[in-house]
Amino acid sequence: MQIGLIGGIGPAATDFYYRRLIASFAARQTALDLTIVHADTPTLLANLGANDRTAQVAIYQRLTQRLAVAGAGCVVVTSIAGHFCIDAFKPVSPLPVIDMLEEVRAVIAANGLRRIGILGTRTVMETRFYGGITTAEIIPPAGAALDEVHHAYATMAAAGTITEAQRDIFLTQGQRLIDAGAEAVMLGGTDLALAFPAGTAPFPLVDCAAIHVDAVVTAALG
Repeated sequence: MQIGLIGGIGPAATDFYYRRLIASFAARQTALDLTIVHADTPTLLANLGANDRTAQVAIYQRLTQRLAVAGAGCVVVTSIAGHFCIDAFKPVSPLPVIDMLEEVRAVIAANGLRRIGILGTRTVMETRFYGGITTAEIIPPAGAALDEVHHAYATMAAAGTITEAQRDIFLTQGQRLIDAGAEAVMLGGTDLALAFPAGTAPFPLVDCAAIHVDAVVTAALG
């Protein structure tokens, strides 16, 4: 099955999905069939901040129609922030949607985690992953720390690169969540792959983007 990605939100997240998909299919000695369309990060963040689901769903519908014309058999939103309207998008999508929230929920339940810290955008942190986790307590940073993480994340996502100061914020706040009793830290933003390259985190992670990509591979090969 050809995979359709809605990319660009942000650039580093798209790169993560693209590289992981290439590696996954290469490991299986299978050709990857893929089309990527581009969404705009500032537009998404503005719609997220205004909770304008209607506007973002309309963008997804237009982009997914392009993917359908190109021959894609599914659509994947390569952004956790972009999942704020996923429940509204799925019923009207021209293609089946592989929903990150569902996939992460299943992995957390299967691993028996009960207390999980979260880093990402303000909305993702404050809503505790859009209220999508029912088997574990989701713990965001408190007070000014939440603002600090949000600002660092939004700036990083728009730029597609990370500074050492931003990396230090994510590492420090992640460790504080662990010290407060979290069993792992959820990467509640796909661009956090920039801060936590595979195997480098000093604490356990719930890598939502990696979980999502692995589910996409399973669906495409199924």
